[in-house]
Amino acid sequence: MKLGFDRKDIERNNTNIVKTCEVERENHDILIVPVISPINYCRMMARKKLKPYFYLIYLSSSIDSLKKRDPKGLYDKADRGEILDLIGYSKINPYEVPVDADLEIDTSSSATLESSVETIVEFIKKNASR
Repeated sequence: MKLGFDRKDIERNNTNIVKTCEVERENHDILIVPVISPINYCRMMARKKLKPYFYLIYLSSSIDSLKKRDPKGLYDKADRGEILDLIGYSKINPYEVPVDADLEIDTSSSATLESSVETIVEFIKKNASR
């Protein structure tokens, strides 16, 4: 089944990811799941089901910064009306900013990819040993 980007499909996708994590965490010490999760309810559900070892790492960025490093040209397509439901950009598909992130990294600042990765690795080392 192909999922789209309406709220129902986003919730379904996030639920499927949590179910996969529940299975896979039995086989791995650490799971890193890079996913756009724009709905607070979905993030709260993931935290509840995967606790105590669930950590939300929020990579924030300004729209201007996202537009500058958009390899697929999604923001240009949205500006031309070719994409109507771009997450966090369209009025019909807002991004709900996390209020309970365990770590936030602003990727629109002067932070480099290397420094962001280093921050995440240090965070994991600190918290995975509990």
